[in-house]
Amino acid sequence: MAPPPPASEPSIQQVQQFLTNSLSQRGPSALPYAEDVKWHIRQHLVALMGAFPSLRPRASSFTHNDGRSAHLLQAEGTMPISFRGAVYHLPVVIWLLESYPRRPPAVYLTPTRDMLVKPGHSLVDPSGLVREDPAPYLRSWVYPASNLVDLVRSLSHLFGIDPPLYTRPSHTPSPPAPSPSPSFSSPYGSGGGEPTRFPPPSSSQAHFSTRPTEDPSEVYRRNAITKILESVHGDMATLRHSQEAEMEGLFSTQAELRRRQQGLSRGLQEMIQEKEGLEQQLQLVLMNTDLLEGWVRENEELCRRCREGVDVDDVFEPVDGLSRQMTECTAADIAIEDTIYALDKAVQEGAIPFDSYLRTVRTLSREQFFHRATAAKGRATLVHAQVASMASRVQQYVSQ
Repeated sequence: MAPPPPASEPSIQQVQQFLTNSLSQRGPSALPYAEDVKWHIRQHLVALMGAFPSLRPRASSFTHNDGRSAHLLQAEGTMPISFRGAVYHLPVVIWLLESYPRRPPAVYLTPTRDMLVKPGHSLVDPSGLVREDPAPYLRSWVYPASNLVDLVRSLSHLFGIDPPLYTRPSHTPSPPAPSPSPSFSSPYGSGGGEPTRFPPPSSSQAHFSTRPTEDPSEVYRRNAITKILESVHGDMATLRHSQEAEMEGLFSTQAELRRRQQGLSRGLQEMIQEKEGLEQQLQLVLMNTDLLEGWVRENEELCRRCREGVDVDDVFEPVDGLSRQMTECTAADIAIEDTIYALDKAVQEGAIPFDSYLRTVRTLSREQFFHRATAAKGRATLVHAQVASMASRVQQYVSQ
């Protein structure tokens, strides 16, 4: 029976359209990636499919170790490796976690029913997860320089040295001698209907069968490349740590400079406000100075007379006759009040006879009454005049 025809593979344009639609979604169905890195994610997946057409991008649900589920992008397919001069295809799924591309992706080997993960492999744990610490490229992942294409190439080279999968051995009643390794048909095969064969482990231990004698120069070249890669990845990790420390220092300096800038801005604003307040006070002082200088100019004659010697009664001059009369009446009232007080003291001490005290007080009280009445009438007249003047001004203002 002829094998079924292979399914048509999506084109680069279809993949680009799928990624554009998936990364541009909003709302509950949006992928949990930062907006500023979605273009990088699209470019990484497109470049990965261009270099390895068997790794096709898709979106699926990923369950974290703590039970959380997330709808993430992945690249699922096969990774080619070269082992003993033959090309094998490892089934693999590359999950782009929420922190991608600032953090490396999660790489899982997905062995088929006829395949097993090599126990004790240096890079892969029994669940098929490629551990981050032993893998040089994952350990030295640096954003934005690292990408999926170089990751797959690095893992392909490392797995070619020590393959992580082998074919499940079949137990048949055959002689103890190892039989030819069974084959398995997998959708991740190399194509063309030929099954992919992995070397079986030996019967005594879970590792690949003893390799035949290889060319020493080829072994030396492979070991040298491995050491160079490890050295380069180690240098990259050291450089990344030093750059991260330098960036942390720069960020701390930037935060301190920003804090000082805010302090200087506040101080400058306070100085501007204080300057405006001082300018207002200066304007007020200048206005008062002008008023005082004007008063001095208007009263130069009075000042000159004060310097030459002037009577105290001539210092203040009433503006009109009514004011003069009110001033005189008020002065007489106060003088009579002082005289009556002095007479009270004198009669208490027996300096004057009582009948003389009564006659004098009666005369002074009558005179004080007339002075007070005159002053009260003058004040009433003055108030009436002020009210009339104000009413006239209001009427003029209204008429205007």
